[in-house]
Amino acid sequence: MQGQMQYMQNHFDLRVDPAKLVPGAKSVITLLLNYYPLHSQPENAPKIAKYAYGNDYHKVIRDKLKLLLQQIKENIGEVNGRGFVDSAPVLERSWAVNSGLGWIGKNGNLLTKQNGSFFFIATLIVDLELEYDDAFAKDYCGSCTKCIDACPTEAILPDKVVDGSKCISYFTIELKEALLPGEMKGKFDNWMFGCDTCQDVCPWNRFSKPTNEIKFTPLPEVLNFSTSDWEALTEESFKKIFQQSPLKRSKYNGIKRNLKFIQ
Repeated sequence: MQGQMQYMQNHFDLRVDPAKLVPGAKSVITLLLNYYPLHSQPENAPKIAKYAYGNDYHKVIRDKLKLLLQQIKENIGEVNGRGFVDSAPVLERSWAVNSGLGWIGKNGNLLTKQNGSFFFIATLIVDLELEYDDAFAKDYCGSCTKCIDACPTEAILPDKVVDGSKCISYFTIELKEALLPGEMKGKFDNWMFGCDTCQDVCPWNRFSKPTNEIKFTPLPEVLNFSTSDWEALTEESFKKIFQQSPLKRSKYNGIKRNLKFIQ
């Protein structure tokens, strides 16, 4: 169900065996980094997923993982390890559950009782034996189906399955076609880049607190741009303003395509 995201079916052997990524691997350390913003976009502006309000998380988290590994080596000794954040065949959510951090919700996201789901998952795989946390036994979604009911494109299926090829995030970020599928017209609920609908309606996210990571501070343009501002944006300005932003993954032409589609 990954649509044109071919990379998702590659390297399955690496996904299920961390030792193929880190020789001699014995432990997976899972870390969460909150990205919930203090401020939101104006009501009628083209909507952007909250994770993309500030700087690209890949670099921010990679730097933190390098520092953590360095500190482990300084305090414990020679440890072989690698940090991963959403850019290698690593089953982050599964390791997070096994690490005792939370459970997989019906929308496919990792949920925690303390903070909901607005966070990034990162993993540090090391050749060090540790005392391991127990996985949570309980799933706290209960009979709630708010995320399933609210999904604008009906991408959330039973049994915690998400049809990636129907997800608004897939269409607006990963799909590189010049035109978006006509049958999806009118179903994007004004989402221009990504989608947070299934997280916004999740009752557990009432516990979300604003991040204290300064690099995730929303870009002024993300919070202030109106539809007409986005329409007037030139490619040169886009590259300059969003050079450190996740929005650059869609590229200028992708943002313009998405903007046209939701109008």
